[in-house]
Amino acid sequence: MNNADETVQSTGDQGPAEEVVHGHPLVHSLGAAVVHTAREGYGELMAALKKDGYQLFVGLSAVDYLTHPGRPLPPGIEPERFEVVVELARIEDRSRVRVRCQVPAGDPTVPTLFDLWAGTEAHEREAYDMFGINFEGHPDPSRILMPEDWEGHPLRKDYASGRIPVQFKDAPSGR
Repeated sequence: MNNADETVQSTGDQGPAEEVVHGHPLVHSLGAAVVHTAREGYGELMAALKKDGYQLFVGLSAVDYLTHPGRPLPPGIEPERFEVVVELARIEDRSRVRVRCQVPAGDPTVPTLFDLWAGTEAHEREAYDMFGINFEGHPDPSRILMPEDWEGHPLRKDYASGRIPVQFKDAPSGR
């Protein structure tokens, strides 16, 4: 995003101006435009970005910040355990924007983006499968990587990584 976009406004009268996109804080991180949102504003923000010309869905992932609760976030954004990260692109001017949505551990649910970008279908299923984040309104909220009867979500920081003993044929048992 650049300052020529209608969606970017400067606010605040003390210190450096804070940029916002549709009411959500915008920061620049390593050359990337990053918009932060709480879960409550996620659906509306994403629909507004689609109307702004961000027609290309690039990717969606999730992060578990269980062991990093004090990460820096813009003012007004409260850190939650999980974060859904979405990358979008606008073809006309080759601009990109990353959206970071805070998702609480007690109710890890956000609206699906499937109705805006059909390409999110498998990405949201993977985020559910690996992190346990539910995408409300998703057309097929089933597992995609793990077996249907798998218990838990393997990329959560508190997931117990087990060890399965392997016995090779004709190898001594070690006893």
